[in-house]
Amino acid sequence: MKRLGAEDPRWIGDFRLLGRLGEGGMGRVYLARSKRGRTVAVKAVQNELARQPDFRRRFAQEITAARKVGGEWTAPVLDADTEAETPWVATGYIAGPSLAEVVDEQFGPLPVESVMALASGLVRALHDIHRAGLVHRDLKPSNVLITIDGPRVIDFGIARALDSAVQSAGGLTRTGALVGSPGFMSPEQVRGLQTTPASDIFCLGAVLAYAATGRMPFGTADSGVHALLFRIAEEEPELSGLDGPLLDMVASCLAKPPAERPTLEALLERTEGGLKGTWLPGEVLAQLGRHAVRLLDSEDPETVEQPGHAAAPTGTAPTGMATTGTAPTGMAPTGTAPSSAPSTPPPEPAAPSTPPHGPGAPSAPSTPPPSGGYGPPASSPYSTPPGQQQPPWQPGFPGQAPGPAPGPAPMPHQPNQPSRPNQAAPPNKPALAARSARKLSQSITVLLSLHMLVAVIAVIVEIAVINTLSDAEGRYLYAFDLERINGYGGLQGATIAVEVIGFLLSVTLIVLWLTWFWRMRANAETFAPGQVRYTTAMSVWCWFIPVCNLFMPKQIINDVWPASDPSAQWYGYGPRPQTGRGVVTAWWTMWLIYFVFFTGNWESWYEQESLDSAQQTASFALFGDVFGIPAAILAMVVVSRLTAMQDGRLSGRTA
Repeated sequence: MKRLGAEDPRWIGDFRLLGRLGEGGMGRVYLARSKRGRTVAVKAVQNELARQPDFRRRFAQEITAARKVGGEWTAPVLDADTEAETPWVATGYIAGPSLAEVVDEQFGPLPVESVMALASGLVRALHDIHRAGLVHRDLKPSNVLITIDGPRVIDFGIARALDSAVQSAGGLTRTGALVGSPGFMSPEQVRGLQTTPASDIFCLGAVLAYAATGRMPFGTADSGVHALLFRIAEEEPELSGLDGPLLDMVASCLAKPPAERPTLEALLERTEGGLKGTWLPGEVLAQLGRHAVRLLDSEDPETVEQPGHAAAPTGTAPTGMATTGTAPTGMAPTGTAPSSAPSTPPPEPAAPSTPPHGPGAPSAPSTPPPSGGYGPPASSPYSTPPGQQQPPWQPGFPGQAPGPAPGPAPMPHQPNQPSRPNQAAPPNKPALAARSARKLSQSITVLLSLHMLVAVIAVIVEIAVINTLSDAEGRYLYAFDLERINGYGGLQGATIAVEVIGFLLSVTLIVLWLTWFWRMRANAETFAPGQVRYTTAMSVWCWFIPVCNLFMPKQIINDVWPASDPSAQWYGYGPRPQTGRGVVTAWWTMWLIYFVFFTGNWESWYEQESLDSAQQTASFALFGDVFGIPAAILAMVVVSRLTAMQDGRLSGRTA
């Protein structure tokens, strides 16, 4: 990692820059830290691309799609501003070496078991990417990061935006504009044909062959890049050293015609259960542990308060192999100068293109985080540290600029609402840390089940009461006569028992329900700041406000639902997705009917003054309990699904 230079900004959005990870065809990648202490990677688009409207449009579309990926094997997009003068995107940062570093520098070719486990993780990563409508187009060893839990794929979702910029220029290439890397491109990419998901399957085969043998399946570029590309397009791969199921899988992935390559579904079946237990050799695991310790030793630059923002934290990085802090909650500042925030003061004397600095910002971190051990390669994948021999697979096209990708981590991602030009960012408000409500939901489910059981018993008792009162109709006209009905005492005792048990369950259920509802609302504010109506406190009190309690809770949960759904996230790009909330509407309808019957029938049948009124009261209670049973069932479904969706957001997986 390089220190920040005079031309580098000190802040991008709400992220304080710590150093420069690399520079490529799309722009520069910085190591940064959020105001809450999370380590992230921020990619700032170069000015030449930022001036192209078509690139901006595609860049915004790809970021929107990339937000939906955020699976277990890929990296979440935490924040972005595509409308800034210099567009940028922030992703999580993974504390782990790339596959290239592991094979070329640290360990060498991986054992067959590790390669099969690697294949399992990469197939699932591609499945998440393709499901979001993306094609990676640049799957290579430096874009595969190694962690204890499995591989992580980075730098997806934006290659297509860069490709569109090349097409808009009449198909002419320029430095860094080629999509793909020599030795890890598909025949379609080599020939300039349309790239489909099958292209990623070919690249997967090349990566797996490299991981198992330590060499590229089509050789190096020593004899020339054009010769290498010819071998990819026309010749068979060199797969000596592979055998068994791994050879069959790699060979099928490297088939020249895209139609002859296996589908991801077929690969998912082949690699099922491959990634379990300890999947890496002991030496690699030990190196990962040393990397984590080195990351803890890194420090922020001296604390410099960004105008209009709180001072950046100066604590150490989060523990563990992947950072776990929350993303910033405020909106990204708008109207930025190149690679900076709008509130940053004018730059110190420099060239006109120099991005602005924060006042008194230091030129570099006091102790930069270690390079070569965290996230993507600290320098470029096409450059080699002094004194080290360059691995044979790394040479790029002549004149191609390096382009490492940020090292995102599958963290609980809580992106901000993207900013718009000339729109002032709202004041930063402290947000509660998102937490799982799994235990609350389990308790609510148990109580709802008991409540439903009591309701079933109540229905049986009420039917018996109605039948008994109907048999006595015409003979007993007054309240004191009801006690003379055969079985009156038993029915009254059963009704009282059901009422007492139901009351005790209801009181406990109300307390747990309000706590759960409050937690859902607080988490949603962290996931999608400013997108949920009413305040967090109102999520509790709205249930007790007459008339308002007939619609306000439903409005809140209508907003919480899409904010919590990891498969249909919305952060302001385009129309709000139509997530499936049918179960919420069905539950609310049943709840309102039950609520009307419950509030309109406070007295019990045995408290009435006549036989007719006793029958009417028992009938009302029966209808209320009949609607209460499906209302309880649907409530359990709503609680379970919403809690599972938020757990998916918190863990970075799709629920």
